[in-house]
Amino acid sequence: MSPAEGEVVDLCRELIAIDTSNYGDHSGPGERVAAEYVAEKLDEVGVESTIYEKHPGRSSVVARITGADSSRPPLLIHGHLDVVPADAHDWTHHPFSGEIADGCVWGRGAVDMKDMDAMVLAVLRQRMREGRVPPRDIVLAFLADEEAGGSWGAQWLVDEHPQLFADCSDAISEVGGFSFTVDADRRLYLIETAEKGIAWMRLTARGTAGHGSMVNDDNAITELADAVARLGRHEFPIRMTKTVRRFLEELCEAFGIEFDENNIEATVARLGPIASMIGATLRHTLNPTVLNGGYKANVIPGTATAEVDGRFLPGMEEEYFAEIDRLLGPKVDREFIHHLPAVETEFEGGLVNAMADSLLAEDPGAKAVPYCLSGGTDAKSFQRLGIRNYGFAPLKLPPELNFAGMFHGVDERVPVDGLRFGVRVLDRFIEAS
Repeated sequence: MSPAEGEVVDLCRELIAIDTSNYGDHSGPGERVAAEYVAEKLDEVGVESTIYEKHPGRSSVVARITGADSSRPPLLIHGHLDVVPADAHDWTHHPFSGEIADGCVWGRGAVDMKDMDAMVLAVLRQRMREGRVPPRDIVLAFLADEEAGGSWGAQWLVDEHPQLFADCSDAISEVGGFSFTVDADRRLYLIETAEKGIAWMRLTARGTAGHGSMVNDDNAITELADAVARLGRHEFPIRMTKTVRRFLEELCEAFGIEFDENNIEATVARLGPIASMIGATLRHTLNPTVLNGGYKANVIPGTATAEVDGRFLPGMEEEYFAEIDRLLGPKVDREFIHHLPAVETEFEGGLVNAMADSLLAEDPGAKAVPYCLSGGTDAKSFQRLGIRNYGFAPLKLPPELNFAGMFHGVDERVPVDGLRFGVRVLDRFIEAS
């Protein structure tokens, strides 16, 4: 076992034990303690880093490791330090214990994404101790606030400190490189090459305020409720992007079945636990999440509001919002709470080959395939600098593990063997990149 394989589990456990819950309103503990932990681990092996903060306690760490050929564009490796909140009463093991049980490290952030943070630290600490210089410069970024859209982390750094990343050509980060088992001898490893766009919106209906006992044909709550119901019940048609099409073609080939464009959802159903993640990339989605209106039973309010979570496919943003406006009608206004673009890049080139070859070297049954993420990551910020983004946090997973359910779920955990596998793959990848 290499030093990195031996260290990665402890690094992951220690990061999980640092509560970096992000409540979305800046009321949580922040990322400062975790950022100082990362900076110390880098300093121990001679890597200088800088902590950046837009707001006290909301901390990101950035460092650069000089490579053998500094004339080449650097590779950006980024991860986030914050996690979504967790209620310990719901968990089998305390979400901030980093406990090892049943061959896994348990805790909030185990897969989203302190596992990747730990793997990157472990690999680079070993390489620095051994004097193994990467082929090109590596820019490291351990970021704040990703779980609330990155306004205090990646977005702010790209806006205010773009020189840190501006010469990078490619980036790797979370939610990719994990295995999907076809059979005992074959696994597809899903590399994220696309993400749906994000549109968190506030809807407002205005009407005539008045006494609850009166006839009122201009009731804001009624108007809003009708619009929210139309949105919530609407099913957008299937629209296959190039990434989703390529993934489904690869899936059909792996299972030896015909790719039937008229029965796409049946093909996705073969994916088992990750079917929900992939199924959400077949079409635009929009889900009502918050509803507010009124303040007393006998008072008709003048306004009512709702919030919705919208996700749109790459290259189709204009048609998405046109359909939403049609469904809302003329009496309901919308405004963005958070709006980030969809991203998509090609599944080809030297970096993709390095990913595929690194996986295959550690798993002879591996095949790398592209896929689209239904959620979002800090890749949305870095793409504004022209950086090509890939999700590549390699994990070889047991087929029975509901990996999609680990993200923001109860009893989040990552296999110990998966962490060690990821360390080996990342080391090979860095060497080949």
